[in-house]
Amino acid sequence: MNDAQIRESFHRKVLRKHHAAPGTLIVDELGLKHGQCRADIAIINGHLVGYEIKSDEDSLRRLDEQIKAYGNVFDRATVIVGIKHAQSVNSLVPDWWGIIVSQQGIRGGISFETVRVPRINRRVDPFSVAQLLWRNEAIDILTELGASQRNLEQRRAVLYQRLVDLLSPTELRYRVRDCLKNRINWRRLIQPSLCDGLSQPFAK
Repeated sequence: MNDAQIRESFHRKVLRKHHAAPGTLIVDELGLKHGQCRADIAIINGHLVGYEIKSDEDSLRRLDEQIKAYGNVFDRATVIVGIKHAQSVNSLVPDWWGIIVSQQGIRGGISFETVRVPRINRRVDPFSVAQLLWRNEAIDILTELGASQRNLEQRRAVLYQRLVDLLSPTELRYRVRDCLKNRINWRRLIQPSLCDGLSQPFAK
């Protein structure tokens, strides 16, 4: 049971209601910190929610780094693990993370058991959230906020910091989520079989 099998089954069995929900976007491989780290699955609606998959074939070596990146961006996060990592991961992820154990039955079907429910992350980093924006999106928001042309020509990092300075964390997260959900030509349609006929787009 590898990542791809867990991902496909999780989309189909657990995330079905999110796929069908208006105003909700589900993205595979969402880049964090401009692609330095990627969230296996991200749900974008009234919150930013991330899922990290660790199958029995995976190592946990990079988990510390991924926990930090997820913690800077996501309101909630959950790790989905195979039986091999079910015990060790409990002490590795912060207590606000959820834990889901995946297991393959004798007929090949994959089941999911929630062993820890995720809680709200109180330490989201506004700058890291702003980094989810493309440069043109940051410029559009700053233009709306009255920024001068000179300020709009600054480096991307300066634009992000300006957004952090001008917007409350709540307003910034709202605007970032809105931009993500309204991007055009950002992602391809998934194969129809992946989510049983649902055509929710994923990131490339």
